[in-house]
Amino acid sequence: MDRLEEYAKVEDVPIIQKEGLEFLVNFIKENKVLSILEIGTAIGYSAINMALINEKIKVVTIERDMNMYNEALKNIQDFNLSKQIKVINADALEVNIEDKFDLIFIDGAKAQYIKFFEKYENNLNDKGFIICDNLNFHGLTENPELIKSKNLRALVTKINKFKDYLKNNNNYKTIFYNIGDGISVSRKKQ
Repeated sequence: MDRLEEYAKVEDVPIIQKEGLEFLVNFIKENKVLSILEIGTAIGYSAINMALINEKIKVVTIERDMNMYNEALKNIQDFNLSKQIKVINADALEVNIEDKFDLIFIDGAKAQYIKFFEKYENNLNDKGFIICDNLNFHGLTENPELIKSKNLRALVTKINKFKDYLKNNNNYKTIFYNIGDGISVSRKKQ
């Protein structure tokens, strides 16, 4: 795992922070999650960590960037997890997936979180969860005065809109955790 973390650091690939990963792994264990859909594979770091929890866990992960996709495939192969992890090279908004999952982990393009949530919530098992990462976005969602660029300001505005969307979504109960870079856990109201 150190090799992947080092690669991410050197190549400037965003991966889930240690505290966030620890939360995610514990959550999967505690809730006996066996099927996971991940939006945003990058180099496969979180998919590999999720699959390593239990050999019964199956992960389907979507990555649109061809270089990241190829790197993820190589890393998954290196960990002998090709039977547990399926990587799809496509834009997550253009893929149609029929399967149902215990957990949907959204960690892709931050500006698309509402669209990802709405597109894939139908793929959630009745008692499943949707977990989203990077909702604090390096502390900028709570401190917009620190933002210098117009593009970054627009992105942070979209992340805050997504947080409001979760807070006001009457179909889900969402809990926000100030862990890692900010995590939400949403579950359908029964």
